[in-house]
Amino acid sequence: MRISRWTILWLGIVVALVAVEIGVLTGYITPAGVISSFLTLVVGLVVISVFAFIGAIFLGMFVSHRILSGKGFTPFEQEMLRMRQDLRDLNDRIEQIATRLGVSLGDRKKEP
Repeated sequence: MRISRWTILWLGIVVALVAVEIGVLTGYITPAGVISSFLTLVVGLVVISVFAFIGAIFLGMFVSHRILSGKGFTPFEQEMLRMRQDLRDLNDRIEQIATRLGVSLGDRKKEP
């Protein structure tokens, strides 16, 4: 059985976290020492910032893909488009009847 790179990566992350936890429990790593070290604080902030930036890029790619993907219209949107076409057809029929009767409908482009 072949182990994928992702599995190895996640196992490495878990092993690193377990090692840090064991170091804290045995007293080898003190939380006060980690927080008080300026270099550790800066490195932590940089790592978190890089991960946040990468996450924001992936989230933006996901959202833009969902927006721009051509999946077609939803059933609600299809119904609205059908209703719009029905209204146009009815409007055309009313205009035909009005021209046969010789009645002016006025300015149809005017806002209500």
